[in-house]
Amino acid sequence: MMPATIRPGATVQAPVTTVERGVSSSREDFLAAEEPLEVRVTTNVGGNSVEHKISVTMRTPGNDFELAAGFLFSEGLIKQVEDIDTIAYCTDPLEPQNYNVVNVTLAPGVQAETEGLSRHIYTTSSCGICGKASIELVRTACNQKPIGEFRLAGELLVELPERMKAAQGLFSRTGGIHASALFDREGKLIILREDVGRHNALDKLVGALLTRKELPASNAVLLVSGRASFELVQKAVIAGIPFLAAVGAPSSLAASLADEYGVTLVGFLRENRFNVYCNKQRLAI
Repeated sequence: MMPATIRPGATVQAPVTTVERGVSSSREDFLAAEEPLEVRVTTNVGGNSVEHKISVTMRTPGNDFELAAGFLFSEGLIKQVEDIDTIAYCTDPLEPQNYNVVNVTLAPGVQAETEGLSRHIYTTSSCGICGKASIELVRTACNQKPIGEFRLAGELLVELPERMKAAQGLFSRTGGIHASALFDREGKLIILREDVGRHNALDKLVGALLTRKELPASNAVLLVSGRASFELVQKAVIAGIPFLAAVGAPSSLAASLADEYGVTLVGFLRENRFNVYCNKQRLAI
């Protein structure tokens, strides 16, 4: 009989030796769990089910179905939640269940182009593709700009990092995890997701909004715990989010994409200060 497998958790306990002022002590600490997740997509081709291996990412276990759905949506492989028939962990009677493979079966009649299925190779590794080509891929997946008819007070914006931190349960336990948080125009937290991968945290958030049918997320503010990379702006654009703020710095390509799509881009949002890189009309400053 095959031994039962325990579903991996978001944290792992580990022994640690702490040295403070020359004095060492031993204790148990919590680490953010990191496990691989493979996303597979099953489509119907000529009456036959065809399985495509789409992505392998290192993630923190939890909200795996949201992660898979959000990844497929933000990469332009699906357009709406109705494109998905089922999402389930893959089971193989010859292999133990480690909950590290998710299969997304597309709804009848929904097809995904093979070229689109391989596009993630470039967006996750940033190898072999130039900035111009990257933006062209976003234009293919998203043909309209996010809408955001609001102005956010600068005094409210600088409060959002602390509000996000207060809601980060995993960060408070481990100190080593990223977050993506969505706020409304009054600064109320709508949804927050955490993961060791900053892209995964945002995919989980987008996947949750997708399954709730709350996309596009117009008139909302997205805050990410790290830097504002091109990929994060890309995911915000496709999710219809008009305002992206980051604790860290943006890249040049991120700023170019945000400017083209009318997204307000803020960086270095910390310690009661921030930089606005484009589309400052949504800020009352």
